[in-house]
Order: sequence, then structure tokens, then C-alpha cells
Amino acid sequence: MPIKIPNLLPATQTLQNENIFVMTETRALTQDIRPLQVAVLNLMPTKIATETQLARLLGNTPLQVELELLYTKSHHSKNTSREHLLSFYKTFDEVKHRKFDGLVITGAPIEHLPFEEVEYWEELTHILEWSKTHVCSTLHICWGAQAGLYYHYGINKVPLPQKMFGVFPHTADYKQSILLRGFDDVFMAPHSRYTGILREDVAACEKLRILASSEEAGLYAVSSRGGRQIFITGHSEYDALTLEQEYQRDKKAGIPIALPKNYYPGDDDTQPPLVEWRSHAHLLYYNWLNYFVYQSTPYDIDSIS
Repeated sequence: MPIKIPNLLPATQTLQNENIFVMTETRALTQDIRPLQVAVLNLMPTKIATETQLARLLGNTPLQVELELLYTKSHHSKNTSREHLLSFYKTFDEVKHRKFDGLVITGAPIEHLPFEEVEYWEELTHILEWSKTHVCSTLHICWGAQAGLYYHYGINKVPLPQKMFGVFPHTADYKQSILLRGFDDVFMAPHSRYTGILREDVAACEKLRILASSEEAGLYAVSSRGGRQIFITGHSEYDALTLEQEYQRDKKAGIPIALPKNYYPGDDDTQPPLVEWRSHAHLLYYNWLNYFVYQSTPYDIDSIS
């Protein structure tokens, strides 16, 4: 089944060009089925790119998914037009009375700030608290994962000696996890962050379970017992050129940045990047939607508690 997104959302044409099954609002009206209600709190400055990346992955399942895009009203986006936000996004106040089968909270390039100094931190804490009673399962990504672990479990992020930047090999710590069902013994995933989460801090919390990690990149996947909250420290949703765009952006701005690891063939940045994480990314989102959202959520969405 397809993902249902607004007719005029830029992602619609992009995904249709990739032969991804997209159902516009017009066609969805003829479907006699309850689609999964999935909200995406998009904290990334490049909102159009991020919404396209996530729609691509959320649409690659047999399930019908109805996407609701959210943004924080306490922060003015400098990289996305007001017209785009007003056309395709809603604020938390507009949806807080609703229940959702799934919620995705993206990352944000604000790791240098303590959580309490983030402009929209108070608003985000309201959303995180609301998610505990109004969402069947929440998937937190990168900074969103760090924010979720801090708010829900008091686990703070720590600065890294240098940016964790590139594509790294990972292995399962908890091989019985259904989130990792079908994963290879070693799987690749991108990371792009200046902070991390200490393994010992998560291991000390009885309410959390470490699912997967990397010798070099550290923790990758963490879950609450039961899977109502999933935390992914990397960026499996990234497109082939996302790391390259970040690399070139920082070089142009004069920010010290190393070549992304395991990304360019032979570490030659004149060569096209080698994508080694695409199948893992699709499987990650497929498993989350299937096992933690679809098979866990009640048919009557209002009975989520």
C-alpha cells in the first residue's frame, strides 16, 4: 500500500519519479480502510529534503500511511518558506487533541546547545510528554533521540572529540529484537553529529535496552521496554548525497571538517559516493511501522493510552 501525502507536496513528484507508490489525498478518499496516522515533527532546517527522505521510507511498506507534518511554532525557520509551512505543516496546538499510531521526531543541528537553551525546548517537552499518551510508538532520530533520552530518562549527551561523520558498520547487541529482524550481521548506517550518548548511561537504565551499536560510532539503536519509544542515533534516512552536501557546506563556511568515513570510494571526494545503507534504512522503517505501530496500535485510534 502507498503513503498518503498532500497532492502538491514537493515530495509527491520526487517519489513518483522514483516509482514509489504514492497516493494523493484525492485518490485516498475512495479507499475503505483505516490508514496508519503517522506524524513527523520535522526539526531539520532542510525541511523539504527531510520530508522527502522520510516519506520515501515510510511509503515502502504494504500499509497505507497518512502523513501529518508538524513544525514548532516557537522557532522561525530560515531555510523553509512560510508558504510551504502554512500549506503542508501544522503546529502541535493544531493536533494535540488527536491520537497517532506513530510519531517521528527528527534531528536538528543544535548539538552545541544545552537542551534547555534550545529555542523551542519548552514546546518540545510538551510534545514528548504528550507522545506518551497519544502515540503508539515514537521514533526519535539523532538529536531527536538525544533529546528524548534526556527528557524521558535523564540521560544527557556528551561532546565528542571530533564530529562523528560518515558511514559506519554496526552489529546487533540484542539479536532477538524485532526492530532488527532481517538485518545482516553487519549493517551500515550514516552518522553526522558532534555529541553522543554513553553506553554505560543507557545500560544503567532498566527501562531501556541497547539494540545495536558500532565500535567506532557508539550506540545506534535503543528501545524502551515494549517499544513505545525507539531511539536511533544515526541518519539512516539520508539520501546518497546528503553527507556530501554537509561536507561541502562546512568546507565552504571554513568549518574544520574531515572527509566522511567509508563514503567516497578510495576516500576520493571527486568520485560519486557509494551508498551502502539503503536496504538497511528501508528495513528499519518497515520493521518499525509493522511491528511497533501497525501490529501494536488498536483499530480504534482514540483508545491509544
